[in-house]
Amino acid sequence: MKIVLLLRHAKSAWGTPGLPDHERPLNRRGEHAARVMAQYIADRCPRPDLILCSTAVRTRRTLAPLLKQFEPPAPPIALEKDLYLAPESALLGRLQALPDSVGTALLIGHNDGIGQLAAALVGSGPAEQVQALRDKFPTAALAVLRAPAEHWPDLESGSANLLAFVRPRDLGD
Repeated sequence: MKIVLLLRHAKSAWGTPGLPDHERPLNRRGEHAARVMAQYIADRCPRPDLILCSTAVRTRRTLAPLLKQFEPPAPPIALEKDLYLAPESALLGRLQALPDSVGTALLIGHNDGIGQLAAALVGSGPAEQVQALRDKFPTAALAVLRAPAEHWPDLESGSANLLAFVRPRDLGD
């Protein structure tokens, strides 16, 4: 059994002309949503054995409050440039390449890839949440998936059960 936590970065700022997309920080709403989701993950989700995170500023700033929630030491973190704006197929391939010693993985990335990956992996779960996930994967949204795969390479489309789909607004944001 493998657990996959898919987290889209929180809302980013667009106010600095000429700033490269990779360097955009979170806006104030995004900073708040990142803290709210960090608390939810720490309180309600299995602790990740590994965190995979895009190198973009907005994904790293989404990760930062979560790291404060974990009792030391924090889980291992892999900041990976290839996750920046990666498509669904690349994200799935990265998960499939994980070692079997990882039981729970947290992947922090970007849409469209992160939302498409979540929708592709889901094969069952609460109908309303599955539909909400497929309709829109908003900023700072989290999908918690349980896959019957014993080994990461066995993770495949339609195989996972959606345990939760949580948006900041669901938590009173």
